[in-house]
Amino acid sequence: MTIPFLPNSLYKFLFALLGLVYIIGLFVPLVDNDSAHHASIALRMHLTGDYVSLIDQGGDYLDKPHLLFWLAAMSFKVFGVTGFAYKIPSLLFTILGTFSVYRVGVRLYGKEVGKLAALIVASAFAYILANNDVRMDAILTTSIAFATWQLTAFVDTGKLLPAAGAALGLALGFSTKGHIAVFVPAITTLFYIAYRKDWKILLNWRWLVLIFLFALLISPVVYAYYLQYNLHPEKVVRGKNNIDGVSFILFNQSISRFSGEMGGDAKNDYLFFFHSFLWAFAPWSILAYMAIVNRIRHFSTRKEEWATTGVFLCVALLVSASGFKLPHYLNVIFPTASVMTAAFIIRRQGNIKAEKTILTIQLVQVILLLLLSIFINAWAFPVKSVWIIIVTVFLLAIVFYFMKSTAFSRLQKAVAISVSAMALVFFMLNSSFYPQLLKYQAGKQLAKLGEGNVNPADVYVRPNSYSASYTFYSGSIVKPFHDSLLASGRNVWLLTEPGPLEEFRKEGYQTGREYSAVHYRVTKLDLKFMNPEKRDQETWKMMLVEVLSKK
Repeated sequence: MTIPFLPNSLYKFLFALLGLVYIIGLFVPLVDNDSAHHASIALRMHLTGDYVSLIDQGGDYLDKPHLLFWLAAMSFKVFGVTGFAYKIPSLLFTILGTFSVYRVGVRLYGKEVGKLAALIVASAFAYILANNDVRMDAILTTSIAFATWQLTAFVDTGKLLPAAGAALGLALGFSTKGHIAVFVPAITTLFYIAYRKDWKILLNWRWLVLIFLFALLISPVVYAYYLQYNLHPEKVVRGKNNIDGVSFILFNQSISRFSGEMGGDAKNDYLFFFHSFLWAFAPWSILAYMAIVNRIRHFSTRKEEWATTGVFLCVALLVSASGFKLPHYLNVIFPTASVMTAAFIIRRQGNIKAEKTILTIQLVQVILLLLLSIFINAWAFPVKSVWIIIVTVFLLAIVFYFMKSTAFSRLQKAVAISVSAMALVFFMLNSSFYPQLLKYQAGKQLAKLGEGNVNPADVYVRPNSYSASYTFYSGSIVKPFHDSLLASGRNVWLLTEPGPLEEFRKEGYQTGREYSAVHYRVTKLDLKFMNPEKRDQETWKMMLVEVLSKK
């Protein structure tokens, strides 16, 4: 009988702590880039009933597939147009994703690795963050985890049900973010088959069923692209017309990102993967690096399975070579990285030197996390609520209890303090830091100021004055400003900023009432803004301005 690595009661307690911060995160306001942006695209679907076209700021959005937008639009119908409604599909997917990681761990190593892997992925920094700043990542990561679980089960059993499950997982992922959702599970499976030397599984006729079901399940997205673009060759996106939407989504979507055609973020940062993974997979990243180094050393001896090792290295090379890099791209390897890290930890049981090293590494990271939390929540954005302070003290006491307790082994302590510290950090972020920070995002504040004073249907924008958060929280559809509006005799309001407003007035436009809110691009934090004494110097205004006439 296998001795549990952690008591089930401790697993339940640690998952409960994490559940607390995930739930609080549902009520954190949406960030302009990209949560509010994606929510605004889904809002347009909800308001117009057009679930085919992806429209952004009045123009065609040729970038990502439809699934996130469809799920958000359906959620709006159930819960109303709120940030909660936008985020809840991603949280439900995250629950499935965490369970899928458990099943992958069980499939590759057994129940103890599976349970620990699920706890590791659920407490990884960017995994939690994906449920705060909701983009495609939570749904994508879950789809990859689920597809990986089903594919490894199919390789092991050759049965039809996991083949169908794999098709569903791959299709959900593809319909969320394209080819990467197929590439990662496929590479994982290929390395898994190579490790088992079970090449005859490739001759199983059920692969044809998997391919057929996958094609069938992605057909709504492909058809939507056909309707939006193939039937409308006159549409122009990024300076091009005659766009083949079907070809784009089936072949070109990921290639254009990889080549840097859709942006050059961190293009020449060839170490991007390695330094970004350090914080994205915190507090487990150093152990993951130790695990991968150990596996590379013993790769040819077949001491460990190849699936997790192979996909980690392939994605690292792919991201490093990509012309367009963003930190959340790394989330796709979290499921297998969690299994690899969990196996690494559990297999060090009884090795006193390794246990001490792991505990020391985790203690250092936890202390750094706590110091960072103090910096943010005591100096930059001090906590102002008594109940938040009370809960914080309680969570801090839990962290110190695990540090000092003699009831747990070194490895158990390493895991418990890491998870409880992440719960503390994100509790502070979700309950205090983000609500205060996002008061500097003017869109939501202007939507509130305009209630009863400005009809969102009368608000227009000019180029470079768009606010996704205003669009979403005002429940409106963005419309471009043009002179003919003034001849209609209706109220006209302009969403703008001081510089563009001055140019607007120089063009001869007469303005009336104004509502303004302090603004800062909160996704571009720097030390000057974080410093309370210098913060006002780093902010500017965003305004709703009544347009009266033109000379």
